Amino acid sequence: MDDLKFGTRDKRGYWRPKAKLEPAPLLNLPFNLLAIVKWLPAYLFPWNIIWALSAVAYWHFIVAPDYEAMKVYAWGWALKLFIVNCIAVFLFYGAFELRLYMRRAQGTRFKYNSKFPADHKSPAFFFQSQNFDNILRGFGTGVPIWTAYEVFILHFYANGNAPWVSFNEHPLYLLGVFLLVPLFHELHFFCIHLLIHTPFLYKWVHSVHHNSVNPSPWSSLSMHPVEHALYFAGAFLHVLIPSNPILAIYHLHFAGFGAVVGHVGFDMMEVTDEKAIPSHAYAHYLHHRYFEVNYADGLIPFDKWFGSWHDGTPEGDALMNARYEKRKARMNAKAA
Repeated sequence: MDDLKFGTRDKRGYWRPKAKLEPAPLLNLPFNLLAIVKWLPAYLFPWNIIWALSAVAYWHFIVAPDYEAMKVYAWGWALKLFIVNCIAVFLFYGAFELRLYMRRAQGTRFKYNSKFPADHKSPAFFFQSQNFDNILRGFGTGVPIWTAYEVFILHFYANGNAPWVSFNEHPLYLLGVFLLVPLFHELHFFCIHLLIHTPFLYKWVHSVHHNSVNPSPWSSLSMHPVEHALYFAGAFLHVLIPSNPILAIYHLHFAGFGAVVGHVGFDMMEVTDEKAIPSHAYAHYLHHRYFEVNYADGLIPFDKWFGSWHDGTPEGDALMNARYEKRKARMNAKAA
């Protein structure tokens, strides 16, 4: 595919789509039901449906056989979940890494930053390797903390300490919860993201993730353990409200596997010479590039409300630079 039909690439090798980013139409005023109906398929397919199907499969093949054992905290079933999560992350993240970054099957077509992390060393990373550093952090603390939350939540359900709602008895309610999980994740992510961008937490915690200015699949869970703990904590929603353990797993998969979509570094992933799957990664890529824009992904227009939205256009660059200049002037005035 010719990516220049869909965007432009500047002299420094940065590709940007021609269409400007727009938040989801859910909270637009005036309310537009037709726009929401047209947007809904892109909301569900392919990614949210993939995470939902993975949660159903995980429940039936991994959790259900050991469900009675989960009434007691024990290393056996917890270790099984950890190993399964490690294998799943390795295979899923690794598939993107293998095709797009190792084989470079589509070259730099639709790649926001034309450089590949493996080609450049940096002292910001362990052994000056972004991939090694990202993999170590992801499997060293990311997957263990993800699994720890999973163990805690499933133990709660197994002992009747979480309000369990059956799909047979309340299918419409649980469908509603399913549809709202990404929105709750967005709310939770925006709140913790602002928190870890405060000076102290940014320096000691969030800067680890932002070392990957040019993110790749393994960057997805490359975080400080404190950030991992905050990031996956959103799944506790399902022990606080009437829900179902499958939806709790879906929420964890949305956060864990879904992170790779925002860090894949490509706007489109080619399937054939004529077809490609959109990643919807550009909003978060701009956050990695510019640091102080797009704290959320646009499902809820938090950044528009708070003045930190970057729509990916040259006009968005100008608005961002104007904000930086105003902040610089305020800081200079205080220092005077």
